[in-house]
Amino acid sequence: MASVTFKGTNVTLVGNEVKVGDKAPNFTVLANDLSEVTLDSTKGNVRLISVVPSIDTGVCDAQTRRFNEEATKLDNVKVLTISVDLPFAQARWCAASGLDNVVTLSDHRDLAFGEAYGVVMKELRLLARAVFVVDSNDTVTYVEYVSEGTHHPDYEKAIEAAKQAK
Repeated sequence: MASVTFKGTNVTLVGNEVKVGDKAPNFTVLANDLSEVTLDSTKGNVRLISVVPSIDTGVCDAQTRRFNEEATKLDNVKVLTISVDLPFAQARWCAASGLDNVVTLSDHRDLAFGEAYGVVMKELRLLARAVFVVDSNDTVTYVEYVSEGTHHPDYEKAIEAAKQAK
């Protein structure tokens, strides 16, 4: 299992670690309008899944903005930002951010995504910062579990992986 700290303290990740080459696990999360969204509902696209502890914090805000800016330059790539923030808080953040192509999804209900991808921080009931690229055939082509929750992911490597995925 990936080793992760949050503000310098070790945390226990719950769930199944995902590796490059794995079939991406399906999951059910909630959109801002409370409708259910699954990995299957985005089938046929490359998915860059950006996982953040809470969208309303500095690094999470910057991560969400950066991936969504980059995604506008990519064909057939959907950026999904997933956190355990309530859908209402995510919608409020999206409105305040001025970003209209951001897809924020909430895993607050049952941590289905977090457990399927091994990013639930047990001690905090938040998701650990991570990035996954899933190709249009549901194969995981890139994985980064960010080792310290307050650090940024490797944006360049993730964007390059999304460009290379088909």
